[in-house]
Amino acid sequence: MHGHKITNQNAMHFLTSTTVGWIDIFTRQRYRDIILESLSYCQKAKGLILHAYIIMTNHLHLIARAEEQARLSDILRDFKKFTANQIIKSIQKDPESRRDWLLRVMADHARFNKNNTRFQLWQQDNHPKELYSPAFTAQKLNYLHLNAVRAGWVERPEQYLYSSASNYVLGRGLLEVVLLEL
Repeated sequence: MHGHKITNQNAMHFLTSTTVGWIDIFTRQRYRDIILESLSYCQKAKGLILHAYIIMTNHLHLIARAEEQARLSDILRDFKKFTANQIIKSIQKDPESRRDWLLRVMADHARFNKNNTRFQLWQQDNHPKELYSPAFTAQKLNYLHLNAVRAGWVERPEQYLYSSASNYVLGRGLLEVVLLEL
């Protein structure tokens, strides 16, 4: 991993995972569902404590931390490896009008990364920002939840299905989250 590193593995972080070339992969529901299922698995089995999330077309933001016995960077590494494998398999076997183009872009990016053999879906860095104060945490939570509003998809954050904003406003969402008291 290049760029920023997670130094405090159990601290709460604002994280951004972006697709290579900013390809709009998450315009398809089946790829968003792979992300949701994997996040849910990481919560149940790997020690991920998820406070907020949003899935955009080419990136996702999380506010998360790891349980005491877990390491956040290990969870993120496993999450990205698993989701990349599942999404690439889906691109290869399921109907996908952009198949050739997507695989070509991911193969081009993989050529420059010693960690990938054939295809690369995710940029390597997670751009971790440790959330050191309630004010900084609130700013990142609002930024995350307003992504879909800024994109013009919804008028209010809680209207976007692939976000934890509805957990905060309506008390429920696609994934369980540990609400932040700010």
